[in-house]
Amino acid sequence: MNTTGDQAGQLSLEQASAKLEALEAMIARAVIGQNQVIRESVVALVAAGHVLLEGLPGVGKTLLVRAMAAAMGGRFSRIQFTPDLMPSDVTGHAMLDLKSEEFRIRRGPIFCNLLLGDEINRAPAKTQSALLEAMQEQQVTIEGRALPLAPPFLVFATQNPIEQEGTYPLPQAQIDRFLLKVFVDYPDEREEIAMVRQATQGQVGDQLDTSRVEQVLSTQDLEAIQRIAASLEMDDSILGYAVRLVRTARDWQGIETGPGPRATLALVRAARGHALASGNGFVTPDDIKVMAPSVLRHRLKLTADLEIEGYQPDDVLRDLLAGVPAPRV
Repeated sequence: MNTTGDQAGQLSLEQASAKLEALEAMIARAVIGQNQVIRESVVALVAAGHVLLEGLPGVGKTLLVRAMAAAMGGRFSRIQFTPDLMPSDVTGHAMLDLKSEEFRIRRGPIFCNLLLGDEINRAPAKTQSALLEAMQEQQVTIEGRALPLAPPFLVFATQNPIEQEGTYPLPQAQIDRFLLKVFVDYPDEREEIAMVRQATQGQVGDQLDTSRVEQVLSTQDLEAIQRIAASLEMDDSILGYAVRLVRTARDWQGIETGPGPRATLALVRAARGHALASGNGFVTPDDIKVMAPSVLRHRLKLTADLEIEGYQPDDVLRDLLAGVPAPRV
């Protein structure tokens, strides 16, 4: 399969959409029953944004990111965040070369294309801030020296929604750096049967199997796809719709702290990525509606009264989407 990129990364819109379709299909070979999660992860890749994955252990979060890295020919790293993890364990450190008597930089696992940060909320604030710099600046600082991270660089961070003991809540500044918050749920019965059949047939143990995943995308292709997505046509009425959704959320009943301007930028980027992944050359109101929950759910805080009553951000977002009329285009 040709993965060298069409004419050094020059793609048409149709070629870009076809490559994204092939990417989703290839990831689905390994990750069964998570089509919506796969789509939203691909959207984040196209929009060059980071993803906060929330789900119980064993639902395929690690496999998802491994399969995506394999399908795009990227380098994958995984960091298990723990309370004793130091920033240097993430970024790397300077070490003395005894032969040359000079300090050399030993690069950490963050120097990759797709980084899976497992249970990110178990890391102390100092370590979280090292990751924040990488997410925000696309670089890390080691011994005062700034080292750029080669694109594409995306962080997929996981949180366990149940076990909160011994965790350090993520600061809002870091949460806001994630383009999307994606829920990874249990597969249905049919999908779980297919998953078990695939995982136990001719395989010893419970290793994550990405052997069926082939590379269908190059990094040059991805850069071209990202440029195409960023330039997709968006009517002013749809741009205004995205802005109204975010601004209305700030004053919506039941929302104590609303999303900031970065949320509007994220919504527009995600909608463009979704449009291209759907095979369209322009953004529609449906692209905004589909991506709004994943873009906004981690950027708002409900009032204490609603939280006591058991409401979740998605409950309020459903009302918000129903209450803000979409343009007819």
